[in-house]
Amino acid sequence: MPKFLDAVKGFGVTFGTMFKRPITEEYPEKPGPVAPRYHGRHQLNRYPDGLEKCIGCELCAWACPADAIYVEGADNTAGERFSPGERYGRVYQINYLRCIGCGLCIEACPTRALTMTNIYEMADDNRSDLIYGKDKLLAPLQPGMAAPPHAMAPGATDEDYYLGRIAVGQALGIEIGGQERSDTGIEIGGQERSDTGIGSVGKGVAG
Repeated sequence: MPKFLDAVKGFGVTFGTMFKRPITEEYPEKPGPVAPRYHGRHQLNRYPDGLEKCIGCELCAWACPADAIYVEGADNTAGERFSPGERYGRVYQINYLRCIGCGLCIEACPTRALTMTNIYEMADDNRSDLIYGKDKLLAPLQPGMAAPPHAMAPGATDEDYYLGRIAVGQALGIEIGGQERSDTGIEIGGQERSDTGIGSVGKGVAG
């Protein structure tokens, strides 16, 4: 009789579980929500006219405790300008086989050129593909941006860029009125775009 009761108790657990709400997530078909400030993949940001924010100072590489970042700076010239000021990051690599997601590189960056998105899907079957270069890290060009190299906005200085005085499309000579820059980004036509160049919540900043 005790053995029979044990079987009944076992089936009781089974039937009780059958009517509970399932907690299984259908990943990757239906990815769950990600915290807006999750420390995911890095991104190299641009100024509103398309110039790169990275000045090749290598402070992020020095701050990295895992030695995951490699930066090689170069001088801007009159014919080829990739960023305001004297230098830019000619080579920029992050080795995600070593990165621990601590965010110290973000804190070290003097121009907020480097931020962290909440993109976490970076799995790969090739180790060399987990070393990201500028082609993968640079923020995509938004409407009104011009792909570098190009000159700075007419009459602007590097200080104007650092202080956020450059408007979207200014390098192209486009007149855009009614813009308001806040600490969080640039507001254009009622839509707020973060300084990472990506405006959707699913690809937000975790700076």
